[in-house]
Amino acid sequence: MKGWAEDLLTLTSVDSDVDEHGVFGKIEVAARMLGFEHCAYGLRVPLPLTNPKIIMVNNYPSAWQARYAEAGYLGIDPTVRHGRRTNAPLLWSNSVFAGTRQLWAEAQLSGLRVGWAQSSLDGYGVGGMLTLVRSSEALTASELESKELKMRWLVNIAHLSLTRVLTRHLHGEPGVPLTQRETEVLKWHADGKTSSEISEILTISVDTVKFHTKNAVLKLGAANKTAAVVRAAMLGLLN
Repeated sequence: MKGWAEDLLTLTSVDSDVDEHGVFGKIEVAARMLGFEHCAYGLRVPLPLTNPKIIMVNNYPSAWQARYAEAGYLGIDPTVRHGRRTNAPLLWSNSVFAGTRQLWAEAQLSGLRVGWAQSSLDGYGVGGMLTLVRSSEALTASELESKELKMRWLVNIAHLSLTRVLTRHLHGEPGVPLTQRETEVLKWHADGKTSSEISEILTISVDTVKFHTKNAVLKLGAANKTAAVVRAAMLGLLN
């Protein structure tokens, strides 16, 4: 897992002069590595409060992009509603689109038949959702078991890298530097160790591990432990 995560972090690293299209191109490569032809990222910035800004980038067929905008499907898309309510992954199905059958039928005709999506919300209130899609071959339980951890990593990496490009004024270096212990704990989390395992490795209590993890998450403006590890790695704090 560590090797794959490092490769993905390198693949999606953001230079100061790279725009959203350059970053998204790297996300596309990662999506194809995971077996998906298409991917989409939607970003919702909470300002202005009366009309939050929504930015969307995707490699869907151009005809579907035009139809989605023309029909106003963003306002009724059940996957978008799901992403605003919870960070739990969502697997596309007939039941998910039961209330929007026209949208579902047209998406399938466009070759968008098998999808998986997960949202992410950072400490700045910026929410985003990554969707991975292909035209055939249903996602089996065994495939999800083998790939979902990588897919979740890609969600966090996509959110951080695209948000940094699209809203540079909101994201920067952490305001308070991580302590040596916080950095150490995050490194072990990056290696896939549990809090219990880290407590044994560092000879500290599980509560102490959780304390340092929580502090690191707060300092990095991350939504959770995984997002904190990704953000710290992309900022070069785990080297």
